[in-house]
Amino acid sequence: MSQKTISILGSTGSIGTSTIDLIKANPEQFKIRAITAGKNVGLLIEQAKALNPEFVVIADDSQYETVKSALSTTNIKVGAGRSAVLEAASIGTDLCMAAIVGVAGLEPVLKAIPNTKALTIANKEPLVAAGELVLNEAKKHNTKILPVDSEHNAIFQVFENHNREQIKKIILTASGGPFRTWSKDQMDCATPEQAIAHPNWTMGAKISVDSANMMNKALEIIEAHYLFDMPATQIDVLIHPQSIIHSMVEYKDGSVLAQLGAPDMRTPIAYALAYPERMATTGKTLDWTALSKLEFEQPDTTRFPSVKMAYDALNAGQAACIGFNAANEIAVEKFLKKEISFGQIIPIVEKGLTFAQGKTVSTLEDIIALDIETRKVVI
Repeated sequence: MSQKTISILGSTGSIGTSTIDLIKANPEQFKIRAITAGKNVGLLIEQAKALNPEFVVIADDSQYETVKSALSTTNIKVGAGRSAVLEAASIGTDLCMAAIVGVAGLEPVLKAIPNTKALTIANKEPLVAAGELVLNEAKKHNTKILPVDSEHNAIFQVFENHNREQIKKIILTASGGPFRTWSKDQMDCATPEQAIAHPNWTMGAKISVDSANMMNKALEIIEAHYLFDMPATQIDVLIHPQSIIHSMVEYKDGSVLAQLGAPDMRTPIAYALAYPERMATTGKTLDWTALSKLEFEQPDTTRFPSVKMAYDALNAGQAACIGFNAANEIAVEKFLKKEISFGQIIPIVEKGLTFAQGKTVSTLEDIIALDIETRKVVI
């Protein structure tokens, strides 16, 4: 594989650090042009010294002097604030890893698309809120979109575009999260510490909470709709507690193609980084002799109503998806700060979905305005 240039937007988060682990293990294959972080200044400085990128950005303006001073003996350019994040996103690369959590990653994604050959997208919220806009931009600039979410990465690997008309449905698998067997009353009183304790995956706090009430799967339904241009009626969800089968595509001839692997995010990240080739990883591998059984069950939409709400949002249109996502982001933020209970998240999301339904959005400015308005209304 020839050397690729890459920028990492969100280098200190779970996806960003896993990406850097893979790059460190394969240093001859990548040259890092830019890395950005939100607030984790210590780790950003450590990464900058280890990787020697051309440009380092801390989104928190107040930390500029700290980063600048720490890197003063290097030739690394240092920036801070929102404008610097967008500047980093605009640097020309072969690959751009988009891993900024939440809809805050939307504008950087749109800045990156005209300036990179392939966007490896790990943050699902930009696609949920602005899927059509993002994909139209990618088509306009001939930029490849490579999904990093394990489920969408799995679908990407087994989705036969030349046989699109022969696809019956795509099946997104879900572990069921830490509360799969809990009663609704138990879940309503769950603490942030319990919610982020995922049984299979090591992830960031926000996505872990989303997994606990299956909001993550709900958002993935919307993401899959846009990524694979599939109607909601051809997207199913199946609970698979072992997280070995990451997703499946069922064809009209009865064949089902599935992608399997250990629950380790380094596997889909490596696939996206090396595409269309493959690369060695430092991740877990499957021990087939240790697999005693693979279980499957239908999601319980009474205890986990978020899955049904995703279909409602998709059927209602883009504005509803924006409200759905915005309300969830603010609710999870409040829950992690222990300002609301776990049981209050879904009612807040329902409120956001209802509020945004029927509103008109067509531009990036419309999307951002509705996102902000929804957050104010629901809390």
